Amino acid sequence: MSENDRRKRLRYRAWHRGTKESDIILGTFADAKLPSLENDGLDAFEALLDVPDPVIYDWVTGRVPVPDEMDTPLIRELLAFKINL
Repeated sequence: MSENDRRKRLRYRAWHRGTKESDIILGTFADAKLPSLENDGLDAFEALLDVPDPVIYDWVTGRVPVPDEMDTPLIRELLAFKINL
């Protein structure tokens, strides 16, 4: 799979999560950040997309701290990302 195809697939997965909140959070983040991510960042984003929506939502809202094994630069960037609705 080409890198461009991988980005398209990840963007699609980010926008089609199952909950509207997760679609907005991850889809908007993907639109802004996917074009500039290198392979390690793409790997980290792909791993993030494997996390269930309620868990990501709890991290983003601050209800639950991000566990050490998931506390990556990409996750910190997601938590700092501001969505302009």
